[in-house]
Amino acid sequence: MNSWYTVKVKFTKEFQDGTLKRVTEPYLVNSLSFTEAEARIYTEVGEFIRGEFMVTSIAKTDFADIFHYDDADRWYKCKVSYVTEDADSGKEKKVNNSFLVSAHTTKEAYERIEESLKGLMASYEIPSINLTTIVEIFPFESEDAPTSKKKAAKVKAKAKNSSRINVAYNATEEE
Repeated sequence: MNSWYTVKVKFTKEFQDGTLKRVTEPYLVNSLSFTEAEARIYTEVGEFIRGEFMVTSIAKTDFADIFHYDDADRWYKCKVSYVTEDADSGKEKKVNNSFLVSAHTTKEAYERIEESLKGLMASYEIPSINLTTIVEIFPFESEDAPTSKKKAAKVKAKAKNSSRINVAYNATEEE
């Protein structure tokens, strides 16, 4: 079963004014294990970080769901509480879930989480919405089929350079 892991990476970052500073940035990775999360972060982050970098920590993170909107790159953690009835004892029980939503502002995050949860049958409340420091999210990708344009290009390049590969991925003109 896939789980979300917060992976912190330490590296030297060059800012727009040209200064260099050692920073630690958190990334969210969906993977099967801690080991796979570390391997994926080396692959994903290694593509855009120049120089050396080091994984400083990996922690399992519980999110009930993640709502990504293409127009925003800031991530807000929303705590949602609702009351449910325990099937065995019949007593009411308060349940807290954390959701992650991309938005520009806290107000927009609230509106988006409301919109996403409007089909929920139970009444709920949103006691907190906090801006996170998460830089980027890397969802789980199947090893079987390339899903991104970048991976499709890699497969095509490998096919051209290898005489053992009989069938290559055919990219459409959109890609």
